[in-house]
Amino acid sequence: MARMITSVLARDLATLGRVGEDTSSESVLRGLTTTLARGVPGCSGGSAELWRDDRVLVSGSHSELIMLVEGEREIGEGPSVEARNTRQRVVIGDVLRDRRWARYSGLATRWGVRSVLVLPIEVAPVLLVVGLYGVRPGAFTAQAAAPLAEMLSEQVGVAMANMWDFDEVRTDAAQMQEALAGRAIIDQAKGIIMKSSGCSSEAAFEELRRVSQHHQVKVADLARLLVEEHQRKQR
Repeated sequence: MARMITSVLARDLATLGRVGEDTSSESVLRGLTTTLARGVPGCSGGSAELWRDDRVLVSGSHSELIMLVEGEREIGEGPSVEARNTRQRVVIGDVLRDRRWARYSGLATRWGVRSVLVLPIEVAPVLLVVGLYGVRPGAFTAQAAAPLAEMLSEQVGVAMANMWDFDEVRTDAAQMQEALAGRAIIDQAKGIIMKSSGCSSEAAFEELRRVSQHHQVKVADLARLLVEEHQRKQR
């Protein structure tokens, strides 16, 4: 059964892979949960837990579902906990009839949840635990979950990989810009020393490095202080 996959869902999942200046783990997870709520028949809301070691980032299409996931983690039982521990899909056909996790059933019914599907998706080095929730019993089946899990693994994997690659490029660019700015301020400081002492460029830099080592500060930070002090005196 592939009825859980609609053209709207396929289209919206594909857009998760597009990255930009505002793209982050939070934005990808938020986009994923709202896409599931909008695109999967019978799904009224979605949640996503991004686990890296023992750290977790939680998102949800509705604030109530974030509270449900966090409440489940606090009591230590439920479909998301089970999916994370076993790396297996978990289906609850009807929360009121399920006997596996009594305390979780109480939490779920408090927020109007009657059926649940949880899919663990491994995107090394993280584990993504995706939850789908229905307000009616029988919204999800194990057979229909398989193609959905396959599609999510592919599309979410692409989205996360693109985001990490973009972050790496953005970090490299920021570091390069910082290095260039530091070099410019050092050149200004060298010019001040050369003008005041009549020394060469190499000797001015050696003086900067000697003072920076003596005071245990970075050369660029010392240069910035020198330039700022020189500018204050000129004013």
